[in-house]
Amino acid sequence: MTPSISIREHVRTLPDPATEPTTTLVLTSAKNHFVDIRILEPTHPETPKEENVLPLSRLDWAFAGTSSSTPQRDKNGKAFAHSTWKHWVSSRTRDVSGVSDEGDMIPLPDGRTLEKGSNTDPETGVVSEYEELWWEAPVRIVESGEGGVEGRNCCVVLRLQDDEHEARGLVVRVGQYVEGVLRVGESFSLERWEWKGNGKGEGWQRLVRMGDLWLPCGPAMDEKRLKEGVEVKYGEYVWEVIELNNF
Repeated sequence: MTPSISIREHVRTLPDPATEPTTTLVLTSAKNHFVDIRILEPTHPETPKEENVLPLSRLDWAFAGTSSSTPQRDKNGKAFAHSTWKHWVSSRTRDVSGVSDEGDMIPLPDGRTLEKGSNTDPETGVVSEYEELWWEAPVRIVESGEGGVEGRNCCVVLRLQDDEHEARGLVVRVGQYVEGVLRVGESFSLERWEWKGNGKGEGWQRLVRMGDLWLPCGPAMDEKRLKEGVEVKYGEYVWEVIELNNF
């Protein structure tokens, strides 16, 4: 599949009205590795919105793993896809064994996608139907000389699995965005970056960072120094480049 940048416009638990209390960005690679980060918007007007080092209290949810989709048709013959996201690392739990979520992805005439599904409240056991509205952002080419290959988009995936230290992490870059999540025991960290190279002195800018662990987002920005299958030592851990392609 073609790597994608998905931005959520709203979420709705039926029958409540639609809202969007977060900035939610999902990066998905060609081999369906994804990072999904959902940052809560400031609740107080005096909170600087441009502040990018945030406490974990501003995190709604962040998780990463692999996704899959099965083409289907509704009773009227209209095509949609049933998608499953298998969690490999999550901000909400250390044990992600068997954790996944799924929903029906319904294409809309304007190019956006409506996700429909159901959630079970872990405390009450009540099942609620939900909707999420998504749009695909265009992938921008990062100019050569700053980690990009001129005229081509780039996708990079780095993965960490260190069972001895209970460490798991995933970093995904698609074009102008990089997102990464890392869990080591009870500690959790994340980062989100965007290429803003529209003028002199601009380039990669960090949009948000949470936690004290370090993620190899920098190496993902400079893919010319990487090769698929090689290992990258970053901080205390060794990450593997499991995807590297231009499209």
